[in-house]
Order: sequence, then C-alpha cells, then structure tokens
Amino acid sequence: MTTRIDNVGIAVRDLEAAIAFFTDLGLELLGRDEVSGEWADTAVGLDGNHARIAMLEAPGGQGRIELFEQLHPDAIETEPTLPNEIGMHRVALQVDDIDASLALAARHGCAPLRGVADYQGVYRLTYLRGPSGILVMLAQAMQPG
Repeated sequence: MTTRIDNVGIAVRDLEAAIAFFTDLGLELLGRDEVSGEWADTAVGLDGNHARIAMLEAPGGQGRIELFEQLHPDAIETEPTLPNEIGMHRVALQVDDIDASLALAARHGCAPLRGVADYQGVYRLTYLRGPSGILVMLAQAMQPG
C-alpha cells in the first residue's frame, strides 16, 4: 500500500483574500471550483454541503493547500488556534527570503506573533496570523542546501 499526503484543507472566511495571501508568498493557484450535491454531502458528511474551493501548490509540486469558503451550511466562527493547542495547528512554508516574505505578508495585514527567531543557526523562522486567523510558519534556511 502506498500513501502520500495530497493536500491540507483550510476553511477560510474570505477565499479571495486567502488566495491573494498565499499566492503572494509564492504558491501557485492550480484551480477553483464550487462543490455541492449528493457526492459532496457524502464525502464531507454534511447535508447540503456547498463551498467555493481553490487548490494551491508550492513551487516544484512540493505540497498543496486546498482553501475552502463554506457557503452552506453557514460557517461556524471559532477562536484562532493558539500555538500550544491540540489539533490541526499551522501551515509551514519554507521561503528563500523571510524578510521579503514578511513584507508581502504585511501587505495583507499580517505580522509575526512575536518576531523572527534564529533556530541554532540553521533556520530563521516566525509564526504569523494569515487570513481567517490561520497560523502560518515561515522558515528560511540559513545555509544553502
């Protein structure tokens, strides 16, 4: 049996804002769709499921994120995840220039939770809140390779 991770799904309040944020950080928009019907109800386990979705991919096919904006039933607001909570946690993106990536994130109103840290001279990294409160970790390798 072969298993691989295909994508990670993230519910967002505003699909367009989330697409703009992640594409500015270098992900490529692969496509969009609107899903509903019996197959969607069955797959998701939610009667009347209706959502707008977008699939994004990291350069070189290194991972995918599916963003979805729930149209029906209504989305349920929750508190943003904290870094020490159990459950789905964050999306981590490796970037080649963390300062440039933070400048792009700032255009979307996103800033580091505390600052940029140096992890043992190997990575510069930070957590920030993306669209809809999504925790996003940015990491830049400090040495090529």
